[in-house]
Amino acid sequence: MTPFGQCLRKLRGQRNITAKDMASALGVSPAYLSALEHGKRGRPNRRFVHEVCQYLGIIWDEAEDLQRLADLSHPRVVVDTAGLCPEATLLANLLAERIGKLPREQISSLLDLLEPRSEPLS
Repeated sequence: MTPFGQCLRKLRGQRNITAKDMASALGVSPAYLSALEHGKRGRPNRRFVHEVCQYLGIIWDEAEDLQRLADLSHPRVVVDTAGLCPEATLLANLLAERIGKLPREQISSLLDLLEPRSEPLS
């Protein structure tokens, strides 16, 4: 699951909207919406995020937060360390190799080091 997919599913659930109804309103298939929520599709484009915000009545800061989550939600990341120090390349490779085995607490700690988070969208 991606951060955008998790948030989208949560927002949809809070509003008691079925995936089928939301997909129909957005002009996409329920299968696409499900794949997006479960991280099986790449990050959505800006137009789609805008349409989601309109449909759910999300404005201002929350809309920007949702777009930021979408921007950070590509399930297959490529890290280009060309031109960086050897330690950066080592870090990228170790993270790629071990991320699936890290406990959630360690992932949260790494996230806090890289980008202190504000409250998630409700």
